[in-house]
Amino acid sequence: MTEFVTSEAGDRIAYDRYGTGPAIIFIAGAGPHRAVDPETTQTAELAAQQGVTTIVFDRLGRGESPAEGVLDLHRELQAIRALIDVAGGRAVLCGHSSGCSIALAAAAAGMAVDGLALWEAPIGGTGGGAQAWSDEVERRIDAGDLTGALEHYMKDMPPEWLAGLKASPEFEQVAAEVVTWRADGKSLAWAESAPLEDLLADVRVPIQAMYGAETFPEMPQAARALATAAARGVEKQMPGAAHSWDPAPMAAELAGFTRGVTQL
Repeated sequence: MTEFVTSEAGDRIAYDRYGTGPAIIFIAGAGPHRAVDPETTQTAELAAQQGVTTIVFDRLGRGESPAEGVLDLHRELQAIRALIDVAGGRAVLCGHSSGCSIALAAAAAGMAVDGLALWEAPIGGTGGGAQAWSDEVERRIDAGDLTGALEHYMKDMPPEWLAGLKASPEFEQVAAEVVTWRADGKSLAWAESAPLEDLLADVRVPIQAMYGAETFPEMPQAARALATAAARGVEKQMPGAAHSWDPAPMAAELAGFTRGVTQL
């Protein structure tokens, strides 16, 4: 059953909670929310059967978490802080895609994070162009050109992804929700704003950077860079393809990781 919590910024966040034990909070990347992301819900349900609490939420402006105004990274982090409180004051953050950079930013901001489980973080090195790209996405959002903002956000993704989205009946709704992708762009720009070693200098919790066995060559490279930069980082290949994980093995991995880091 959907529950709600209100952040310090005044945003009302919808979430589902499963199981008992140390907590995992799933942070989606650009686009998904609970109603259109059954894989994450399935993963959360399976992990909850293995001795952990799992929380899946609708990010600001999506699903049952309506929000007005500029949905920036600060407000997104305030939402995560509220969910950590719901989880009992501490949690592992599991980021998917740009949700990884949001999770990293939360840990770097000093939130009560026990560990980070990151799935296919699309993070390049410094000077990779993320700041200019994010600025242009924001410029188009602010100008009301939501289709243009979506197109620019996806410009470096496989072209068939955008083509398929444009051909789907959900395209207009997704374009309307591109205003919620501002935090994703900002977090990715932050992740390129300095060497990862510097950005993560105060993040002492375990970081597990994962990628699918069938993925794009940039994903293992990014995982390796994160694992190398983090004080307690590891990279790991997992079952998965096309930027998505396989729910059953991911659930087992997350449950084990969460139990392990909370016993340290």
